[in-house]
Amino acid sequence: MKKPFRIISILSIVFITLLFINAINKDKTEPIINTHKYYKIKALKLPNNLNLAGERVPLEIPDVRERMERELLVNTYWQSNGLLLIKRANKYFPILEPLLKKYGLPDDFKFLALAESGFTDETSNVGAAGMWHFMKQTGKEFGLEINKNVDERYDIEKSTKVAAEYLIKSKERFNSWTLAAAAYNAGNYGISRRLEAQQVTNYYDAKLADETERYIFRILALKEIINNPQKYGFVFEKEDLYTLQETTTVKVDTAITNITAFAQKFGINYKEFKILNPWLREHHLNNKSRKLYEIKIPAN
Repeated sequence: MKKPFRIISILSIVFITLLFINAINKDKTEPIINTHKYYKIKALKLPNNLNLAGERVPLEIPDVRERMERELLVNTYWQSNGLLLIKRANKYFPILEPLLKKYGLPDDFKFLALAESGFTDETSNVGAAGMWHFMKQTGKEFGLEINKNVDERYDIEKSTKVAAEYLIKSKERFNSWTLAAAAYNAGNYGISRRLEAQQVTNYYDAKLADETERYIFRILALKEIINNPQKYGFVFEKEDLYTLQETTTVKVDTAITNITAFAQKFGINYKEFKILNPWLREHHLNNKSRKLYEIKIPAN
């Protein structure tokens, strides 16, 4: 082997060795990043003045603080759902706010309705329905008409009135809006039984079912995020938010044999009619009792 060629071979081996050593050292010093370098998941700082309907949240209790942080983290970093809730809140809060005031409920209970249903027309896996997620039996006990043809759990005005009656009775029973909200989830009897067995009188001192233990904190998290969206990274323009179509009311005290034909009289189709009147569950309105119903149609 010629000397120049031998030198080149040695240099090549040295170069390759140095590259290998450098790769090993680089692998040791530089961590693998699976997300974009600018993406960061930050720990959240809890506000000191959290309250539900004016009732203070005792964040100095470690368990309470952890549970509050959990719901705030979940609802902040589940960004798609959070943004959808913000958009829907802009659509329905203007309807709920005057109704809550009218029926004597604190304004914060609009966040309970949002936590219950997400403002979607879906029935839960246990059969709760409407914005306030009433069970059939509860709705009927409070005077709502619920059958295959008409389900007034889907009527915002009527169901809000019933929700207010239920929550106010719970407040009178427990002397606490927070416990009233918890009872909306677990039932008055369920809450009373737990409080009595544990000899406590405060929601934050009670050991409750997992769902009920998360329930109040989810309401509080939604209140905090929706009242301060930019603080939690939600960026949008006013035109990005949903709004409710302006409507007028038509009163009907007879049967409607064909909703499609009825809707067409007002220049709308079946789908548009059902979106405005989700409490009508079938393609017709029976109305054998000649009850007076208020039907919504577009204002224009």
